Parts: sequence; structure tokens; C-alpha cells
Amino acid sequence: MNATSGPHPVGALLLCRAEPPAVRPSAQLLREQLLLAAAGPEWSVLVPEGKPWLHGGEPVEQVVTGWATALAVSAAGWPVVALWWDRDRAGLTLAAGFRRTVGYTWLADGTPVGEDEAMRTFAARLALDPVLDAQALEPLTEPDPDADAHTRLLGVVAVLARAGLALPTGIVPGENADRLRSVALAQGAEQLEWSGWRDAVRAELDVVEGGPLGPYLRGPKARVLGGAQLLAGVPLLVWGAARRSGGWATAGALLVAHGALGLAYDRLRER
Repeated sequence: MNATSGPHPVGALLLCRAEPPAVRPSAQLLREQLLLAAAGPEWSVLVPEGKPWLHGGEPVEQVVTGWATALAVSAAGWPVVALWWDRDRAGLTLAAGFRRTVGYTWLADGTPVGEDEAMRTFAARLALDPVLDAQALEPLTEPDPDADAHTRLLGVVAVLARAGLALPTGIVPGENADRLRSVALAQGAEQLEWSGWRDAVRAELDVVEGGPLGPYLRGPKARVLGGAQLLAGVPLLVWGAARRSGGWATAGALLVAHGALGLAYDRLRER
């Protein structure tokens, strides 16, 4: 039996708590074969096109944990939930910023081998309901002879659905990796391609500028802010230097630097 057929296939899904335009730049930085699709309000799913765990000597858990960590570090505050499965086990990994990843594992027959505290941390970091969602996750950490590893993953997805996750039809954790790929493509998933560092940085800047801070990074408000920082910083810098006040001089220098950089950034992006 190979790794993509039989009762226990090998595969993974990456659930990102952000919409596809925000996920795309970070996912492209992985330089991996991935499919991107919307998965409900403020959720996206990444489906691996390739199967690097078959060729790199690393188990699927380790591969997708690395991907989730890289995505979370490069993201603008949104967490990543990696669901993975192989012949012997299945599990989840949560990555959020620079914090330590949280994981939980089940054996193929559904036997829990994780720590209850990890599941509670999982719920807290995703800002799930501390009562209803926590109660729904609790049975996943308890023995259940009728629930195998596949059923456990479906239980995780059901809880996340209460937070808005809605996987595209046919994208089901525990399925054959090749089937997930074909279903995702049939549903119109976007194939991510590495387009070089310049385009990746430009795409990341577009996402930031499209966020709440965008008007203060580029445009009329950004120019007003930059000008105001220069007007306040220059006299403060001169005043602090004349009185040999390092603190005031430093504050003035920072204002001047921020104002100048803001105006320069606006000018460069306009071009």
C-alpha cells in the first residue's frame, strides 16, 4: 500500500484565519506547491499540491508544522491551524506569531495521546468561546471506541465551523491527498506560484496598505502625517541639541526620520 491509497492515506490541510488576499503573499514565500481557496468569512484553506513528506525523509507532521510556523511568523497577526494525517496518527498544530506552536495527536484508532492543556491553549489562542467551544473540544481528548483519527479531525473542523470556518465541498481532512488536490482545483482553487522576491514584497505591501493602517502609509493622510512629524521633529531636534539634551534630541531625530521615511515611501509607491 502506498502513501496515497488505502484506508490510511497521508495528507494535510492548512487553515488560515484570514481571507485569501492576505494569505497569498505569505504562502508564496514558502515556495511550495499549494492551492489556495476561501473557506468561510475570514478563513482560507491551503491544500498541498505536492507531497514533500514522501521525498524529503520528514514525516508529514514535521513538514506542515514548519509551513504553519513560517506562515504565522510572516502573517499580520492571523493564526494557522495545520491538520495532518498518516497511516499511524493524525493531529493538529496551531501556529500564532512567534509563540510556541501547540499540537495535539491521536493514534489511527482515535486514541488521544496529547495533553488536555494543549487543547485548552488551542481554543484560547483562536479566541474560541471559552464555554461552548471548549466543551465541544473536550470529548476529542477523551477515549471513544467509536471515533478513529479521521473522526477526531472532523470534530475539530466542526468546532472551528462555529468560528466561521466553511471548507469548500469535498475538502475533508483525512482524505487522499491526490483527491483533495483534484477537488480543490475543481472548486476553483488558485494555484500559487513563486514570482520572485520583488513581486512577493510588492504583494505584501499591497496587503498592508489595504488594511486599517493603509491611509497612513500612502496617500493624503500619509503625507499630512509625514509633514507634521517633520514640522514637529526639526525644531525639537535643534532645541535638544542646543541644550545638549540627549532625550529631546533623540525624540526629535525619531520624528524627523519617521516623517522623512513616510514621505519617501509614499513617493516611491506612487511611482
